Amino acid sequence: PIRQRPRQDLTTTQRTINQALPAARAPVERSTARLKRWRTFRRAPRSPNHMTAITTAVLTLERQR
Repeated sequence: PIRQRPRQDLTTTQRTINQALPAARAPVERSTARLKRWRTFRRAPRSPNHMTAITTAVLTLERQR
C-alpha cells in the first residue's frame, strides 16, 4: 500500500490503489489458508509434480466457489 506522509493527504488515485490491493489479495490469502488446512500438504511424501497437480486442482475449485 501507499503510505500517507506526515501532513499530506493521499491523492484520489493513491486511495483507489490502496482499496484495490486488499481486494486482489484476499482470494489468494484464502486459497493459501485452505491449502494449509488440507492434510495432504502436511504429510507430503509425494513427488513435487504430484503436489503441483493437487495444488492446481484445489485452487481451481476454490476460485469457482
